[in-house]
Amino acid sequence: MTRLLRQIVDVRVLHVNAGNLYGGVETLLVTLARWRDLCPEMEPSFALSFQGQLSQELVETGVPVYQLGEVRASRYWTIHRARRTLRRFLNDHRWDLVVTHMSWSHAVFGPEVRRARLPVVNWAHGISTGRSWVDRWAARTPSDLMIYNSRFTQSVVSTQFRDARNEVLYYPVTALAARAADRDAIRRELGVASDTTVILQVSRMEWWKGHRLHIDALAQLKDLDGWVCWMAGGAQRREEREYLTDLQRRAAEAGIGDRLHFLGHRSDVPSLMAAADIFCQPNEGPEPFGIVFIEALQAGLPVVSTRMGGACEIVDESCGVLVPPHDPGVLATHLRRFIKPAADRRLLAQGGPRRAQALCDPRTQLARLFQVLAATA
Repeated sequence: MTRLLRQIVDVRVLHVNAGNLYGGVETLLVTLARWRDLCPEMEPSFALSFQGQLSQELVETGVPVYQLGEVRASRYWTIHRARRTLRRFLNDHRWDLVVTHMSWSHAVFGPEVRRARLPVVNWAHGISTGRSWVDRWAARTPSDLMIYNSRFTQSVVSTQFRDARNEVLYYPVTALAARAADRDAIRRELGVASDTTVILQVSRMEWWKGHRLHIDALAQLKDLDGWVCWMAGGAQRREEREYLTDLQRRAAEAGIGDRLHFLGHRSDVPSLMAAADIFCQPNEGPEPFGIVFIEALQAGLPVVSTRMGGACEIVDESCGVLVPPHDPGVLATHLRRFIKPAADRRLLAQGGPRRAQALCDPRTQLARLFQVLAATA
């Protein structure tokens, strides 16, 4: 590999993604663009099917962003049209390889990359068993390399691409910018005293993120004074709004409606983390990786989650605790331990930034990504 890296000074990479959503994958793509100077040997460009928050943020970083046109799988002509557009871009520009993100992008655009005789890399960010129609569609196009965001994801997804080289690569995650003054400002805004312990969860309003388990555990802490819980996350789709209504009802019936605050969508997550004392997201379904756990560790928050999925690779005894899934009693016991006294909480808070740095330091992970892609180009 060393000899190859000497021959390839720059690796020109085209990242292909749908672009109509914004979550962990999109956060990664923006990080690759925003911090590209940390690895100047790797030149990223981006091709998207949809315009939105992702395309806007990428354009703001100054990287090349190409629009492929909207694709609807149920309308075959949109697929052919977008593939023709990609074919034109591949003919007009010189890239060393193409990275498709998730099964959908690989299924739609992987065949066109193959026809252009360029190496194609598929980056698996989510958990799939290979049984869905889009996974089966994606598996029809061989990949020269599979990148997995965790060993857990690799263990679940790798059976779909048995012949491909594969690598596990944790995301580069940059520390969220927050000021010490944010702690007092956010607490004043939300009516929380300086000596109150704040438990924070930041996640989409989906059942597998563990809100119900979290509420059931908090209900067992009613006898304990001096804590509140903030749950941040928007509810735009109908099922998300119905889920949120159910959570609010559940909290009221448990007698903690006045101590559990649903904050909705927040664009100031760094400030929320600066104002909180504990990060708790007790998943009832496994996270493929869990960028938010890394962000919480960078903010110096001890992380409490359940022992499943990517959290098992992030949280250890130096920075948090993992509890058995579906057991509110054990979760409540550990939350009680961290609320008062705070000595255990402070000890774990010190270990968080070190753990995040060891796993997801941007300079280190971008250099590793370059090595992996250079060996494929």
